[in-house]
Amino acid sequence: MTKESSSRPGTGPGIGCYLNIDKPQGWTSTDVVRKLKGVTRSKKIGHGGTLDPIATGVLPICIGPATRFADTVLLGTKSYRITIELGRSTDTYDLSGQTTAEADWTGVSRDQVVGVLENFRGEFDQVPPMYSAIHHNGKRLYELARQGIEVERTARPVEVLNLQLVDFSAPQIVLDLECSHGFYARTLAHDIGEKLETHAHLTGLVRTHAGVFRIEDAVTLEQVIAEAESGDWRDLAMPIDATLQHLGRITLNTMFVEMVQHGRPLSIADVGVKGETGAYDPGDRIRAYTPEGELLAILIFEPERFGWRPEKVLAAL
Repeated sequence: MTKESSSRPGTGPGIGCYLNIDKPQGWTSTDVVRKLKGVTRSKKIGHGGTLDPIATGVLPICIGPATRFADTVLLGTKSYRITIELGRSTDTYDLSGQTTAEADWTGVSRDQVVGVLENFRGEFDQVPPMYSAIHHNGKRLYELARQGIEVERTARPVEVLNLQLVDFSAPQIVLDLECSHGFYARTLAHDIGEKLETHAHLTGLVRTHAGVFRIEDAVTLEQVIAEAESGDWRDLAMPIDATLQHLGRITLNTMFVEMVQHGRPLSIADVGVKGETGAYDPGDRIRAYTPEGELLAILIFEPERFGWRPEKVLAAL
């Protein structure tokens, strides 16, 4: 095992990286990807975790080979600062939708809000909104919703690790939320309104962290554009293994590098069965690096078959 490096992302055409973008309000996640594709001149680019147009904050962007690790971007929890307005519900559960119902909110007290929040902490099942990208019989739910069609949705298990009242200035409620992947803040706003025996919708959403990506480290589109024009936008990027620090690490010699590049497995004798935290279990993964310190592949431990099989291999460096 070798010591971790924190070097700047490489500049070669095959080197992937991430940009931690502070998404502007009014932009879709796809809008951001499209803009950055032109700025970075990258053929492969995508985002890790959609944000609604009304939302701002952390939007991880995967560039080049980092797109192959987009699933790792979704690991861990996400945090939000959310603003809810009482008295009105909408078909989208946020301010972009059409009003579906209105009710008096003037009797709602701070103590009532604090009490209701207890219903939304811990593990519970949440019904996703109709305006979501979930598939139903081959179509996205939002496509059906735009046609005026509403279908029954299956509740999904979610977890809220932290939910705190930041401010209550009726009719607005401001909350800090930390939740699992797949949680809908818009649904939370709607459901809080129901529990308070009125109606509510989401009016503001700022994602403050997603996995290893945090709002204090995020950069704006304007910063990336300016850096691309005056220097190198990669100076603002995070290395491709930023989302893989939870995995063990090993440096391979030149012969093993060539084997892995060709998709050939390494034996248990080549890599070993123990890491820094103890013995490996079947299915465990480690990061494999070249002697120069470049990430080469993710290896998966399959002792009954190959030993260490290359699961994801980057292009030749």
